[in-house]
Amino acid sequence: MSASHHVAGVPVRAGVGSGAGRGRVRCSRAHRRRCGLPYCPAVPAEQPAPVEPDFASVFRQVHQIGGWLTEAQAATLWREAQAVPPGGLIVEIGSHQGRSTVVLAAAAPQARLVAIDPFVGGAMFGGLATRDTFLANLARTGMVERVELRQAKSTELRPSWTEPIGFLYIDGKHDYWTLSDDLRWSEFLPAGGRLCIHDAYSSIGVTLGLLRHVLGSRRLRYLDRTGSLARFEVVSASAPVTRADRLRILAELPWWLRNVGIKVLLRLRLYPLARLVGHADRADPY
Repeated sequence: MSASHHVAGVPVRAGVGSGAGRGRVRCSRAHRRRCGLPYCPAVPAEQPAPVEPDFASVFRQVHQIGGWLTEAQAATLWREAQAVPPGGLIVEIGSHQGRSTVVLAAAAPQARLVAIDPFVGGAMFGGLATRDTFLANLARTGMVERVELRQAKSTELRPSWTEPIGFLYIDGKHDYWTLSDDLRWSEFLPAGGRLCIHDAYSSIGVTLGLLRHVLGSRRLRYLDRTGSLARFEVVSASAPVTRADRLRILAELPWWLRNVGIKVLLRLRLYPLARLVGHADRADPY
């Protein structure tokens, strides 16, 4: 099917032959004589609305980025980011090489995304080399313009923060003290706002922080988890935290103790014993 346009007030049709797609359109021979050209000048065709990428196509790119976010966990982040209203703000604490960053940015073109990571040195974090990899991954996936990088420690940036947040993702340093401070970023979420925390009920520091600050909280409700990615919600006055909400956290403790035990076996290189409890990977459970 061809599309109609108007050149110099004369209706013409977009070409379906060799000129199609290269700025030429078919029109009458009389009109070409009046134009003095062997073909009609370029006519801008109507451009279709941009199609946002689907999760599967994005994760095919994300899969090539180093990190510990599983596909199921990435899908959870995708859904939460899509729910952020236009003009809202997503804050990611801990970006590493950009695996979760790309998921959040691709899922929520309607929102701003601030990625916070100090890119400290050391064998575990990689320092500036990791930052360079992070930026290269954003460029490769076309997400550079969608991400605002704040190269700073979340604990140092938070005291001066004032903006409301639509969705919060925490995957920063996994010690008790840092997680305890990172939970204070939830103060910028509205009632009903969501936050996700990676390595929950897997990392000792993260889990102790949750037991200390969320188990007895009157503001945060534990919803569920995808592997070690836990979802929480800021409660409203009409729907306060219940006893059942607290029991859901306690119900995760056996899984946490299992994960701690697996980590001990992995450190001791007792891989066959780890397989006996269902952990076939040599990486920590996450």
